[in-house]
Amino acid sequence: MTLSAFVVFDGFGCLYPPFAMQWGDWFKSGKMQYRKEMNEGLERAPAAFVELRKGEAFGKRLVRLTV
Repeated sequence: MTLSAFVVFDGFGCLYPPFAMQWGDWFKSGKMQYRKEMNEGLERAPAAFVELRKGEAFGKRLVRLTV
């Protein structure tokens, strides 16, 4: 299961096309990076979601489920 989101604010919509043309190169060159936080196990998912909603997360918040 994957849940993703990308938010473009109404006032910045006109800036998205030039950004979309450049961001891939920025990631490849290391000019742009992202943070991620890995939470292990389904039992951690509810707390991770609550923390996300409270604004206690920065970057990607992931929950790894092992089979």
